[in-house]
Amino acid sequence: MMYKEDTADYVYFYLPTELEYVPGDDHPAVISDRLHCIQKKIPLVYNDKIHAFINYFTVKDREYTKLMMRRKNLYFPLFEKYLAKYNLPDELKYLSIIESGLNPRATSRVRAVGLWQFMSATGKFYGLRHDWYIDERMDPEKATDAACRFLRDLYRMFNDWELALAAYNTGPGNVKRAIRKSGYTNKNPEGGMSQKTFWDIYQHLPRETRSYVPQFVAIIYTMNYLDEHNFYDEGEERLVRHDTLHVNKFLNFETFANLTGTCVEDLQKLNPAIQRNAIPETAKAFTLLVPQTAKEVLAKNRYAILDSASKIGKKEIELLAKASEGSTYGRDRIVYKVKSGDVLGSIAMRHKVTVTDLKKWNNLRSNNIRVGQRLNIWTTQSGRSTVLASTKSSSSKSASTHKVNGKKTYVVQPGDTLWEITRKFEGLTIDKIKSMNKLDNNKIQPGQKLVIGM
Repeated sequence: MMYKEDTADYVYFYLPTELEYVPGDDHPAVISDRLHCIQKKIPLVYNDKIHAFINYFTVKDREYTKLMMRRKNLYFPLFEKYLAKYNLPDELKYLSIIESGLNPRATSRVRAVGLWQFMSATGKFYGLRHDWYIDERMDPEKATDAACRFLRDLYRMFNDWELALAAYNTGPGNVKRAIRKSGYTNKNPEGGMSQKTFWDIYQHLPRETRSYVPQFVAIIYTMNYLDEHNFYDEGEERLVRHDTLHVNKFLNFETFANLTGTCVEDLQKLNPAIQRNAIPETAKAFTLLVPQTAKEVLAKNRYAILDSASKIGKKEIELLAKASEGSTYGRDRIVYKVKSGDVLGSIAMRHKVTVTDLKKWNNLRSNNIRVGQRLNIWTTQSGRSTVLASTKSSSSKSASTHKVNGKKTYVVQPGDTLWEITRKFEGLTIDKIKSMNKLDNNKIQPGQKLVIGM
């Protein structure tokens, strides 16, 4: 998949049945030789699939390639720094072109975000936090560091760069399944089983992933042979000269820009991870990139400017933060383990949250949950109090049991459900209650006596 600037979405490329004519001396043998000349650690094989994507970048969509030419120096120096830090192939710097079009705010249909297109769970695993105010998946430096660690881990898993790249796109599980489906028939010269390559498992990979590695090879070729395909330097995009500012108070971009004679657009470009044109108040200082001219103005009147930027608009944006769907602002996270009989509605009601928020916090596409599943719930103080009160109430009710003919019975209380009763007694399930009491449905009445054990 590749991010397209004009649609702000992904476009999936499907290989043509016949290769189109490429002008000049771009004969297959020429392209194959060129790939061989620039190959370093990652294999750059030549075949008709890769040729088709080279044709795309050099002939069909030259405007996209020109855009990448203008943008590459915004981020390539940063990529090179972190790739060197983790001793990874320098060629991986081209991967972000395929992932995001070098757009730090790129967002896919499946909510992958940033230059390196991190999904929420993977981003969190590699230390990229995101909330209503800040999404570190859009932070070029932090996301690049995380992407390098992720790629390093994938290479250690497969010991093959083409398979690692395929896993970056579709997940290691899908690559392992493709390896299993392809069988283990290849033998090395010494008689043992040889390791599968990307091209060995090609037909068993998802369609998008089959195009992913060829696109990557094609963009490496294209960016290294621009002159040979008549691309000319048309200038490059640049960020405004900037410096760092450490803040730990709320800061409103618009107020700050007005008081320092700069513009909000420059602050947005310098800090793509900031989602609401404002920084929340934090215990730990936040490093903000600001135009150099703003830093010079601050030197003359720092206290007054930062004081105003920390107050104007604060209440309005905090109210918006609290009211927004899926917001975690001003809430504390708890992890809830789903029990038998739970549904999203009852969990939401108990914690004083909405089902919509529950689904957003846990990336749920439907209301289906399973026993044992762990759910992130962001609760307010009132929500936590409700849960504690409910727990105490349940504990007190659970004491109202007695023996009848050697059987342990429980008197149903107002508001009880079979699920609520199972929570009061360890090892008790809804099915057990129904079996011991010969119930054919879940309906119970206050005052009803239920056998819950022997």
